Amino acid sequence: MDTVVLKFGGSSVADDIKLNVVADKIIHLYETNNVVVVVSAQGKTTDRLLGEAHSLNPVPDDRELDVLLSTGEQITISKLSILLKKLGYPAVSLTGWQAGIYTNCTNQNAIIENIDTTRIQKELEKRKIVIVAGFQGINSNFDITTLGRGGSDTTAVAIAAALNAKNCYIFSDVDGVYTTDPNKVGSAKKLETVSYDEMLDIADEGAKVLHNRCVEIGQKFNIPIVTKSTFNNKPGTIVNDKIEDTKVKSIVKNDDIIYIHAKQKEYSISLFYRIYHTLLENKIFVSNLINHSNYHLDLTFTIKAALLNKFESLLDSSLNMLDCTYHHITKISIIGHGIMNHEEILENTIKIIELNHLEILDIELNESKISIMFKEKLPIDILEQLHNKLIG
Repeated sequence: MDTVVLKFGGSSVADDIKLNVVADKIIHLYETNNVVVVVSAQGKTTDRLLGEAHSLNPVPDDRELDVLLSTGEQITISKLSILLKKLGYPAVSLTGWQAGIYTNCTNQNAIIENIDTTRIQKELEKRKIVIVAGFQGINSNFDITTLGRGGSDTTAVAIAAALNAKNCYIFSDVDGVYTTDPNKVGSAKKLETVSYDEMLDIADEGAKVLHNRCVEIGQKFNIPIVTKSTFNNKPGTIVNDKIEDTKVKSIVKNDDIIYIHAKQKEYSISLFYRIYHTLLENKIFVSNLINHSNYHLDLTFTIKAALLNKFESLLDSSLNMLDCTYHHITKISIIGHGIMNHEEILENTIKIIELNHLEILDIELNESKISIMFKEKLPIDILEQLHNKLIG
């Protein structure tokens, strides 16, 4: 009998009514498959827990934050297991450590190093539906770790790879991968298929469709990932190793970026590396780092908006020598295999930018992506203009 892995996001398990919809999906597949289910915390639980932590400390300790945030998924696995048993189906809930998910020691953004599937396989042999808490694991110190926002996707695909599952289904309130955010652009089109490379670019550039590391795992182990809606039976989008015709597949607008300008009159190589190592030690990963002067420190770089509180805390302590200004900016990425070789795509993009009098900070080109950073946060209508011109 084949094994399939199902993942349900927070909006899919938000309340008891939706849990019953999820249970029906599980039962349907259980009739002909062994089933492992990975779930997120219900609704906005993770955001609520983060808010509670930040009300106590603007920069909470990462280890303790992982302990707190992991509780959300544990509530979901127990509720879903209770429901399935009431409906007459054998089920067992497993936390990350009970499921044998071992990670490195990085809190808040841990990487799965190994999955010991012994417990999962034992339960599957008893024909139980195995319900695993997503987003979490355990490190070599037996501390709870979390995989970063969206990490339940990675839990699901990693388990699918470890079990050599037939498919990994990612269920959410969206019925697939779209050419752009359908909540922002009404003409967005659903893609039937997208390659791992294209999907990885879409995820890396900030689209909240799939966790980027789950795509990497799917590609490495050739696990087909199927994104579907929990609330209808429409065909979803299949993410696999097939690359179709050259065209723009997706346009991603990312507003969760902070552009930082840091100055200091004195300059030395040792100061530069001191600043850089301080950021790394505090898990603040910078992009687009440039030192603009040979005579004094004049740095610009970008960070994710979620890291701003932590960065501001460093400015009051170990980085208090820096004079910093910062603001939100937008990055727009146009994604599709081979698009760099089609000059008209870049030409049409630049025309729209010129017509809207937008200022560019940086342009990055590669085989499958055109990424443009702007000096300010852009309105949604720019995304719609680009979508209408490049995709239609």
